[in-house]
Amino acid sequence: MLKQSVLLLALVSCGLQAVSADTILLREKASVTGKILAEKRDQVVVDLGYTVLVISRKDISKIIKGDANESPAKEGTTAPATPVAAAPGFETHSGIYQTANVPPQAKDVRELVNQLGEAVVQVRTPSGLGSGFIINEDGFLITNFHVIEGETQISVEVYHQRDGQLERKAYKDVRIVAINKFQDIALLKIDDKDAPKFTKVLLGDADALAVGDPVFAIGSPLGLERTVTEGILSTKTREMQGELYLQTTAQINPGNSGGPLFNLRGEVVGVTNMKITFGEGLGFAIPVGAVKYFLDHRDSYAYSNDNPSNPYRYLEPPSRTRRPMAVNP
Repeated sequence: MLKQSVLLLALVSCGLQAVSADTILLREKASVTGKILAEKRDQVVVDLGYTVLVISRKDISKIIKGDANESPAKEGTTAPATPVAAAPGFETHSGIYQTANVPPQAKDVRELVNQLGEAVVQVRTPSGLGSGFIINEDGFLITNFHVIEGETQISVEVYHQRDGQLERKAYKDVRIVAINKFQDIALLKIDDKDAPKFTKVLLGDADALAVGDPVFAIGSPLGLERTVTEGILSTKTREMQGELYLQTTAQINPGNSGGPLFNLRGEVVGVTNMKITFGEGLGFAIPVGAVKYFLDHRDSYAYSNDNPSNPYRYLEPPSRTRRPMAVNP
């Protein structure tokens, strides 16, 4: 159901002549018809004639705009609208990750691996290795907290595509930006001076998945980099230790930790982080919704070099509390 995000801006005069109408199709199989006044990054403003409605982008499935070049409508009638599909594009959230405003077209796994493989990386520390994926062309990447737990000497190996070939490059100037050890998520940043713009992935919506939908993982199980495993989503709400996980039949092994779980649209729907060792096809991933929340509130989980075990950053007190107090002679 459409959220109550109505903003009363002004009443429109009843004597205005009808203009070309725009139609907004909502995700809940409803629609709104009116004149689009403004299209912003996260919302659309529509004039309904008697009020102005602000609709969140996440509630919109399609926008059909009226034809601006159509012939004038007769008095008392509404001009017909020519359906025009909304142009596909990306929406940037929190300045650090992107989502698709129109669901990408589904593709086969082989095509997606060639397209997305460069964004999946190997994360190495003196005590072990894991996987990760780049969410920002400036070098921000996601991995599991347990992959880098207790470590500050971290390197990231990226496979760049050069003239149709993969070139392995290790980046050793890697900074921990934020950590959430309770949900096993970490945000890293590649700070090498010679680092290029990186290939990134889009974050999807795990809630849009259905049990039985195909998914696949890319990672470095047992150090075997760029390994692809395919399966289905077994359940979306597997409760373990007080947290909900995606359960999948895609094979997950040590070294896959921190790697992405993709849908067939090439969007990340989860972060692989564990498996049941005495069973087969029992892998688990952190839902991407938890990753988005972590990124949107990353300042609350900012890593502190002064206290590496503390996932929270505390601001300095107001300056007046730091002034020396006057002492009476």
